[in-house]
Amino acid sequence: QVQMVESGGGLVQPGGSLRLSCAASGSIFSIDDMGWYRLAPGKEREFVAMITSSGSTMYADSVKGRFTISRDNPKNTMYLEMTSLKPEDTAVYFCYAGVRTVARSFVNYWGQGTQVTVSS
Repeated sequence: QVQMVESGGGLVQPGGSLRLSCAASGSIFSIDDMGWYRLAPGKEREFVAMITSSGSTMYADSVKGRFTISRDNPKNTMYLEMTSLKPEDTAVYFCYAGVRTVARSFVNYWGQGTQVTVSS
């Protein structure tokens, strides 16, 4: 069993910053890609960013230059540094991880989601 715990969401004013964290724990042999999606009211789920186990990154155009994804492999933890936040960044942010378990199965695990609200 693998658990994904997110933290760091909250209310911030436009132009402000937040840092999200996502920690994986449990029966983990290794983790491949990790990333973030977000879901805003009335909108479809949107890809935000992803990072490979070797550190290669990819971003949605809407967040490029403002968000930075990183990971600490020994800690099985991923971060999303969000700066210059806009009201349109308001959403529930979900992290995921491609986990190879100790039983050598491969499963995508998701966090419970953390609310980010950008408002004055």
